[in-house]
Amino acid sequence: MAAMTATLEEDIIFGRLHPRERLVEEELMQRFGSKRYVVREVLTTLERMGLIERRRNVGALVRSFTTREVAELYAVRALLESEAARLIPLPIAPTALARLVAIQAQHDEAVLASNPAQVFRANLAFHQALFELAGNETLRRAITEYARQTHPIRFSALVGAGYRERSRSEHWRMIEALRAGERETLVELCAQHLLPSRDAYLVAHAQRLKAA
Repeated sequence: MAAMTATLEEDIIFGRLHPRERLVEEELMQRFGSKRYVVREVLTTLERMGLIERRRNVGALVRSFTTREVAELYAVRALLESEAARLIPLPIAPTALARLVAIQAQHDEAVLASNPAQVFRANLAFHQALFELAGNETLRRAITEYARQTHPIRFSALVGAGYRERSRSEHWRMIEALRAGERETLVELCAQHLLPSRDAYLVAHAQRLKAA
């Protein structure tokens, strides 16, 4: 079940399944060679993750976002992540800095290999490790939850090499801000880091509406 969930998650995140596209139980059963109850459990998990929605007489659909929902989600994320950056004790402990550097090295390798799935996982690991440094578990869980809700928005831009490279570069600038104890630079970087994926989704959303 975990493998099916991860596969469908990546299908949605990387645009192989499009917003409002139906997920038909029979087709999923055939694709994965699974029982209906397993498929339904996977769909429940994806709904809980905010990746799909269920509608009466329609079934499961890949979640779509209005421009207002995108703006509101990103506004909340900016507030949460900027606050976490303000709470990180500086100077950062050498062991914590070394952990971030090691994770970012994995992210670099994924970007160099042009592997969006690995970029996705390494990117998540970097941000989880970064915001754990704030020492506020409730805040960290809130950041994780809102980040998960925006996965289809954030990572739809991963197919672009320019976006992947920009994200990689900004991660290193965050590390340097932590190393130098430059809190305001770190806060600004965390806020600005959110904008390219938001804007890319809004452009794609407008293009889909125009083509419809």
